[in-house]
Amino acid sequence: MTASDRQSHWQTVYLTKGEQQVSWSQADPQPSLGLIESVAPGRDASIIDIGGGASRLVDALLARGFHDLTVLDLSEAALASARERVGARGAAVRWVTDDVTVWQPQQAFDIWHDRAAFHFLVAESDRAAYLERLHRGVKAGGHAVIGTFALDGPEKCSGLPVQRYDPATLSRTIGPAFELIAHEAHRHVTPWGATQSFQFSVLRRK
Repeated sequence: MTASDRQSHWQTVYLTKGEQQVSWSQADPQPSLGLIESVAPGRDASIIDIGGGASRLVDALLARGFHDLTVLDLSEAALASARERVGARGAAVRWVTDDVTVWQPQQAFDIWHDRAAFHFLVAESDRAAYLERLHRGVKAGGHAVIGTFALDGPEKCSGLPVQRYDPATLSRTIGPAFELIAHEAHRHVTPWGATQSFQFSVLRRK
């Protein structure tokens, strides 16, 4: 799937489905929020949410006093929904409409967060492009918090195939520049009551 195809797919999803019609919807963005707080050097930490879409993570981070926030997503419709929801509180948030595999980071961040974007990259070339940007986009001593479907999780999401991981395979995929320092299993319940198995890994940039 090309970057253009991905963008078209996700723009259509967010234009045609409400928050309670997508499986990844969360009223309370856990365990992402707790893991981010566990490694944040302070409330002035620079944080990017990769594939953040219309997620409520940005709301929760703002409510806790974080203010150096960037949200990147393929879908302008998703970002517009989040911007409208957070209102004036989100004035300082940088909203970036782009595909992470072609995006060019303008800075390195203290924390790179990704809940369920990386696992959609099933082509080796797309994973390599993502990882090149991950290495450029995290400061030395900074952290990546990455959630994917676990090995017993779904094989597809939103009609697309995914690559499932456990913490060890994710760490090997990301490479030796990052050290796996923590991981957590998570059972996500969709708005219609189905349960999905995730793994969340915290990796420190050496």
